[in-house]
Amino acid sequence: MSASPVYLDAATAAPLHPVARQALLAALDDGWADPGRLYTQARRARQLLDAAREACAQTLGVRADELSFTPSGTTAAHSAVLGGLTGRRRVGAGLVHSAIEHSAVLHAAEKHVAAGGTATSVPVDRLGRLDLDRWAAAVRAPGVALAALIAASHEVGTLQPVAGAARECAEAGVPLYVDAAQVVGRAPVPAGWSVLTASAHKWGGPPGVGLLVVRKGTRWESPWPADEREAGRTPGTLNLPAVVAAAAGLRAAAADAAGEAARLAPLVARIRDRVAAEVPDVEVVGDPDHRLPHLVTFSCLYVDGEALLHALDRRGFAVSSGSSCTSSTLRPSHVLEAMGVLSHGNVRVSLHRETTEADVERFLAELPGVVAGLRTEAGVVGL
Repeated sequence: MSASPVYLDAATAAPLHPVARQALLAALDDGWADPGRLYTQARRARQLLDAAREACAQTLGVRADELSFTPSGTTAAHSAVLGGLTGRRRVGAGLVHSAIEHSAVLHAAEKHVAAGGTATSVPVDRLGRLDLDRWAAAVRAPGVALAALIAASHEVGTLQPVAGAARECAEAGVPLYVDAAQVVGRAPVPAGWSVLTASAHKWGGPPGVGLLVVRKGTRWESPWPADEREAGRTPGTLNLPAVVAAAAGLRAAAADAAGEAARLAPLVARIRDRVAAEVPDVEVVGDPDHRLPHLVTFSCLYVDGEALLHALDRRGFAVSSGSSCTSSTLRPSHVLEAMGVLSHGNVRVSLHRETTEADVERFLAELPGVVAGLRTEAGVVGL
């Protein structure tokens, strides 16, 4: 009898939280009507939407009227960047961002540049941590309208110095957008930001729900055509049952966050130590101390990344790669490239509320043999 599959890719999407599942099923019966209408079913839907917004706002420590729901975390990120730039176009057309932002932010930056704007990428060190001095210089340049900084690297887990970056932005009079997708529901969100986004399926909500928070007083203008929904911040009808489930899941995840961090951080530390000790020619990347509690990334020399992910999948382990060497582009991850670390045979392991110590032990027991087998197949032996 084969062992049960082990899912270790929560940084992409965490399993649906039981509380979120329960809320989703209830809202399918109670929240299908358009909350913008006036009849009884619509008023009930409006109550559900208002309650979901209030719950998310309380968890994040913001006002309910500062928070909007979007169709995805990607849409929220696009809205944050393009809306922040549009709202401050009289100041200038400069965007400053770290070299390790999520692709959603970088794609928005590319669109901005194609339309005639500018974008300045600020480097990181070998641990994936922002160069604050370079950041300070960049945000003080003339014509900077917006700065964007990911709260924690989605690929290697390194926590960014958001508070320090926010201070530099405040002194320069530049609003800061923080992509908090890997932090919300897992750790406190650093202060000092003007715009924030998150994605429900990262904390155990359903896919297809993003959060966009714009602080009062921030110059932000929707980059989308006019729409009366969500205070005009994002167009289209919301998937209300999913929004309700996302809010319920966020409240539950946030309530358990400290305990889960204390449980998972030692397991991640065990993976970091054991992989480095037991797998030859491997580099564990990211900051060993200032990191997310649930995520670890390592790269294996002389191993094809796609072959490694498939081999682990055949053994029942679902992991991902921070390197798109595992796709047809054959291009290393922009994050690993910016850090200057090894990207071959890259594996990202991210744990969640259902991950057990036995799951981690089984992964650690099988990984060295999988890597050794692939190296043998490739003719890499005795190096």
